[in-house]
Amino acid sequence: MTLGIQQRQHIETLIRLGEGRLAEPASCRDVIRRSWERCVDEYRLDPSRPRPVRVLTQQALREHREPVDELLHVARAGVDQLFTQVAPLGYVLLLTDRRGITVEFRGFRDQDRALRRAGLYLGADWDERYAGTCAVGTSIHDTQALTCHRSEHFDATHIALTCTAAPITDPQGRVMAVLDISALQSPRAQESQNFGLHLVTLYARMIEDAYFLHRYRDCLILRYDTAREFVHLNGRGLIAMEEDGSIIAANGNGRALIEEHLSRWPSWSPERAPKATQLFDAEIADLLGILVSGQDQIRAFRARAGGTTCFVTLIEPRGRRIAGQAASASPTPVPELDRLASDDPAMHRVLKLARRLRNEDVSVLITGETGTGKEVLARALHDGGARGKGPFVAVNCAAIPEALIESELFGYLPGAFTGGRRKGMRGLIQQADGGTLFLDEIGDMPLPLQTRLLRVLAEREVMPLGAEQPVRVDIRVITATHRDMSAWIAQGRFREDLYYRLNGAQLRLPALRDRADRHFVIRSVYQALARERERAVHLRADAMSALLAYAWPGNIRQLKNALAFALATVEGDEITVHDLPDECQCGQDATSLLLEQVADESGHDDGQALQALLQRCGWNVSRVARQLGVSRPTVYRRMRRHGLVSPNQRGLTP
Repeated sequence: MTLGIQQRQHIETLIRLGEGRLAEPASCRDVIRRSWERCVDEYRLDPSRPRPVRVLTQQALREHREPVDELLHVARAGVDQLFTQVAPLGYVLLLTDRRGITVEFRGFRDQDRALRRAGLYLGADWDERYAGTCAVGTSIHDTQALTCHRSEHFDATHIALTCTAAPITDPQGRVMAVLDISALQSPRAQESQNFGLHLVTLYARMIEDAYFLHRYRDCLILRYDTAREFVHLNGRGLIAMEEDGSIIAANGNGRALIEEHLSRWPSWSPERAPKATQLFDAEIADLLGILVSGQDQIRAFRARAGGTTCFVTLIEPRGRRIAGQAASASPTPVPELDRLASDDPAMHRVLKLARRLRNEDVSVLITGETGTGKEVLARALHDGGARGKGPFVAVNCAAIPEALIESELFGYLPGAFTGGRRKGMRGLIQQADGGTLFLDEIGDMPLPLQTRLLRVLAEREVMPLGAEQPVRVDIRVITATHRDMSAWIAQGRFREDLYYRLNGAQLRLPALRDRADRHFVIRSVYQALARERERAVHLRADAMSALLAYAWPGNIRQLKNALAFALATVEGDEITVHDLPDECQCGQDATSLLLEQVADESGHDDGQALQALLQRCGWNVSRVARQLGVSRPTVYRRMRRHGLVSPNQRGLTP
């Protein structure tokens, strides 16, 4: 059936509707039928006289864009992401204001003329009162997401189109914009647009939430979900509130929770929203203390209306200190701690608690995998606190031989034992007097020594070997371990009473692979190494990408070694991916693959193939490495494996 015949039949159907002769069509959805009736009865649109596309002038378009300029700024990323997904399927994207005027558009240049004729263009008017039933206009009227597919459009000139739109509402629930994807051609079945409807609805909600977070960035915001795993990533509910819990605004899910509360307690008037503490089974101190109450900055509260368990996190206001959290906030920057992380949530929690503890004499236990920077954090706690001018004495309990650790820690008097220093020695505990004693790998301390350490902590006295009187010490003790201390205690390897003495507060460092600020860590470590070695070498993007992709089982310690290796072996003024250690380079061993290929083609073994390649490159190892796509050290290792030596090194001519 040609488009012209379809248009005539469509016009006849709408004329019968206007004359009251149209029976209830089985295929006509209620939302579309109601819109058709509005077009005929309220707007007095004549279906036999299709209306031309209306596109605003540049001046008029500017007047429509200005009121939604802030929304456009926030929505741009979502608009671009959505268009990237739907463009391969032939869809264009429109973002309209609340009147249906297209204020943002993404389309195809090669279809420019056809899109303009169809009204899929910047400045086009899709108000239902003018364009008739359509996805944008009807979505605005009904405040709901919908698809208007082909002949569901009122205007006959639009029946080749399929359009799917979702309203974007402000924090009061009023439509402020509409997100729409449209195609000039599509399958005939309306069900073919179901996925598009879900996708547009999802992005409309994402834009709504982004706008909400932007608009109320200076307020406290509770973000919640019924699943803990999604709270930080995409928590559905957002509630902006004052420090006393008074609700300022909420997004769609937040408003639904408020309305459910109001329906159960009718004494609350719709004009006066309840406080957050009346939505959740919590006191204001519980809500304000979320950020310091758990490892993931999430707490579970029961919703008073309905009893659903909600997992809640707290987004702090920009540049404002929360009353009631003074104890958990640092009034002034602490550079020693601030430089240890950027925006990683786990590190943010650790450093926030560390700021609170830095001036306290509470014993701190730092846990985390090997190489995560436990000693660095301990030193930052010391340097940033009241004891910063005193000594910081670090002891690796796993590195000192068991026979010597007691004398090293407690010291000894002259003649205390054979082989000791003639004048005796002040132990490390005494050396830390007035400062901080850091006991690394405390889980590896021998059991007999644990008993003596427990006495030191309890009495703040140390008894050197051979002494008759204890010596008073003023120390703060920070310990660290990568062990599972609960398992160590259960196995009888560590004293439970000592553990609780040491664990006045616990700071758990995340593994490097789990940190969201890996780029910051890599850059910081690299810059420190480059300054130390006085090298002005650029870390190229491909090297950074490989470093970011690597799992780092040895954490920051391994990262530091890898970067030091690259700085020591690089030729030239930039580090590329091929200058990194082999384990940091993704993919298979390109050396083996290429050499095997060369060997197969030549009939030689790997060593002969490598020798042939070296000779072809004039024994220039850098050229060979570039051709193989590996680092120079890899080529050198292969040469040593096969006994290949450059003629230059043998004093011969190549």
